[in-house]
Amino acid sequence: MWVSRTTAAGGAEVCSFAAHVVRGRWFSLFASFLIMAGAGATYLFGVYSKEIKASLGYDQTTLNLLGFFKDLGANVGVLSGLLAEVTPTWFVLLVGAAMNFGGYFMIWLAVTGKIAKPKVWQMCLYICLGANSQNFANTGALVTSVKNFPESRGVMLGLLKGFTGLSGAILTQIYLAVYGNDSKSLILLIGWLPAAISVVFVYTIRDMKVVRQPNELKIFYQFLYVSIFLALFLMAMTISQKLVSFSQASYAGSATVVCAILFVPLFIAIREELAIWNQRKNPTPRNPPIPILVDSGPTLHPHPLPPAGQPKSPSCFSDIFDKPERGEDYTILQALLSTDMLVLFLATFCGLGSSLTAVDNLGQIGESLGYPTKTIKTFVSLLSIWNYFGRIFSGFVSESLLAKYKFPRPLMMTLVLLLSCIGHLLIAFPVPGSVYIASVIIGFSFGAQLPLIFAIISELFGLKYYSTLFNCGQLASPLGSYILNVKVAGPLYDHKALQELRKKGLGRSSVKELTCIGVHCYRLAFVILAGVTFFGALASLILVARTREFYRGDIYKKFREQAEAVDGNENEGSSKQQYLQGKSVVHEEEEEEQNQRK
Repeated sequence: MWVSRTTAAGGAEVCSFAAHVVRGRWFSLFASFLIMAGAGATYLFGVYSKEIKASLGYDQTTLNLLGFFKDLGANVGVLSGLLAEVTPTWFVLLVGAAMNFGGYFMIWLAVTGKIAKPKVWQMCLYICLGANSQNFANTGALVTSVKNFPESRGVMLGLLKGFTGLSGAILTQIYLAVYGNDSKSLILLIGWLPAAISVVFVYTIRDMKVVRQPNELKIFYQFLYVSIFLALFLMAMTISQKLVSFSQASYAGSATVVCAILFVPLFIAIREELAIWNQRKNPTPRNPPIPILVDSGPTLHPHPLPPAGQPKSPSCFSDIFDKPERGEDYTILQALLSTDMLVLFLATFCGLGSSLTAVDNLGQIGESLGYPTKTIKTFVSLLSIWNYFGRIFSGFVSESLLAKYKFPRPLMMTLVLLLSCIGHLLIAFPVPGSVYIASVIIGFSFGAQLPLIFAIISELFGLKYYSTLFNCGQLASPLGSYILNVKVAGPLYDHKALQELRKKGLGRSSVKELTCIGVHCYRLAFVILAGVTFFGALASLILVARTREFYRGDIYKKFREQAEAVDGNENEGSSKQQYLQGKSVVHEEEEEEQNQRK
């Protein structure tokens, strides 16, 4: 009986620990990694856009219109932000999963001819719906993780957006293993796989109390090393698959290794949760138990509730022009109508708008310069991988420079935009092999911009309404994409293609799709993009000047104070618990002694 009781107790202990792990901050972060690793389907548009163009008979302007609605859906996340303010995280993730599957599944049905050819506005709606699901994943996973680790937000944003940057290459490896070299099936994969991941981990991601662990940054660097190894493996596979013809079994082996690396952070999370579990079982409070705290009198509390007559905090629609200091919690309208946000909006419009235009046209750029289809897919994978390195670099390096040298993040933004100009010019004036370099530069700079923008918003305007402000900060991106892609790059490409047809004595009606071949196809468009990006760099310099004094201060002071307050409460609670446990043991020993005497 003693053995059975011991076994039962051991089983209960294991179940209790498993429940602790699933409810913990580190497992929530691991689940966020997986969700973000599936949330980058929009970056694969360059791979399957050719299938849409060919099967539905679109010209480049119409395809760029689809690209705009994809960018619009991917960056207009105000709905997901507002929904997160009034509903739990699990609901936000479920809505995003449903939108992801519904949008991309309808595109797959249209491209494969399983339904009648949709009208252009219907295809725009489908791709906008599917891409908009990315914001629900961001709001559910990324915003929650930033709130759970506020002092490490730059690192956190870099890691999570880094996994999103790798998403394109990860999904490419999986689709090659499952479906073979079939771009149409890729659309189906990006419809069901990200939705399935969100559904599996939907209840593990939620806001938790702010706790600062001494080795927190060390753990983040371990996650970083895993993600770097994954990125290098993906790069090696991308290059190998270009040089050597892979069999289906080889693709399956590559995808298996990718999935195995993705689950390495799970073991790190379990290790950290085990350390927390053991610490809670055997607490070591900084101060010895003080009996007076657990006397029969009223329990002391270090943070009493405010008096009943104290006024409530203002709503997000009041005091619009009475703005707090930078770093405090702005209301939504206070932030949106501030000069800092307007300047950041302009820099985002120029920087992300130009980068998205380059990403969406990468497939056609490779085609116009005479690269084979297999090589064009290499460009997309390279862009995805270096997108990851850009996010990791801007997240970790900007956090390190800020902590050590008070180096402002807006200045890092300026440098990244200047680098992006070089990538655009390499496409405008190509030399043999320059598109490889341009893919790396544009991918790196595009990825680096996102964590910087999101971190700047959280630092300048606070975390109270971050779910909404985080998504509002992206609104400039689809606007820039529409003007630069649909109104500039697409018409210029079609104009050059029509000129070629006229030279051959053909008309528009004589071809199914417009195709332009030659270095002239994108030259003027990318000269314009380089100029616009340079203007965005100048705009970010204005933000550097405006926030110089703010970044010289201690911007994370209040979060450290909150963490110390939580630690103090926990130590008081553990001291109280130890005292009661000791008192209970003494009482039991006295009772046992009396029974023996009887």
